[in-house]
Amino acid sequence: MFNRTVMFAKQHTPNHLRVRARRTLLEAHNARIRLTVPVAERCEYVNIYHCAVRKTASQWVKSVFSDPIVYRHSGLLTYDPRYYDWRDPRVCPPNRIALSLFFPKKRFDAIPKPERYRAFFVYRDPRDMVVSSYFSTKDSHGPMGDVIEVRKVLRELPKKEGLLFLIDDLAKKGRFNALRSWVLAPEDEAVRLIKYEDLTGIRQTEEVDALMRHCGITIPRPELETLLDKYSFSAMNRKKGAGEVSHYRKGEAGDWRNHFDDDIQEAFQKAAGPKLVERLGYQVHDSAA
Repeated sequence: MFNRTVMFAKQHTPNHLRVRARRTLLEAHNARIRLTVPVAERCEYVNIYHCAVRKTASQWVKSVFSDPIVYRHSGLLTYDPRYYDWRDPRVCPPNRIALSLFFPKKRFDAIPKPERYRAFFVYRDPRDMVVSSYFSTKDSHGPMGDVIEVRKVLRELPKKEGLLFLIDDLAKKGRFNALRSWVLAPEDEAVRLIKYEDLTGIRQTEEVDALMRHCGITIPRPELETLLDKYSFSAMNRKKGAGEVSHYRKGEAGDWRNHFDDDIQEAFQKAAGPKLVERLGYQVHDSAA
């Protein structure tokens, strides 16, 4: 009952109050880390930018990079531009990790950046992104943007019609085009593209280690394993408490197969555009079909 009450309160709190509360919590978190965690090694880069589209584990990435272990081995605190009235065109102040920028590549390229920076873009099978967006928007996502309006529509429709509606909605919001803009961009040594499935798969430790090293952060293996154990999906779901609708759900690659039929697949192909799935490196057809 308590968890459901908390969820109701979160979903019905005005956005400006939610932003103010999160800003306060983030600054308190950063102040506590700065005072209590000694820096063992400082990162050579002035800024690190986490770029993504929604439903690619951005909350998980934020939790990992905000942990004291990462600060100990980088000296960089985190910064979420959504929670600040930051008018500087740089988007993120110096010596911070920007979490998260939901920008297409062209917009990211346009923002002023320091000479020494690193960025990474997390992407995901867009069909799984659709399914994750459906359940999150319908059940658990905080009331930012037009979530409340879309949630009302999804709760009034059967699942199939809801998925069809959401595919069209995501296309209108440019989610599929944003994915395409990053994967088709020229290679840049400052920018690393990484699959959600690699960040959450069986080689997670190796993938996260490679990502951290790209960002100029070297974490000893025992500490890295401690960090990843702390933020495993199962651990994060336990923190939310039994009985609460999980914002993380299963996080399974290929879950779209449990929800797409031929009509939904056809609508997705039309909305996402030609060869998006193939260009992202995913299997186009269901091998089990």
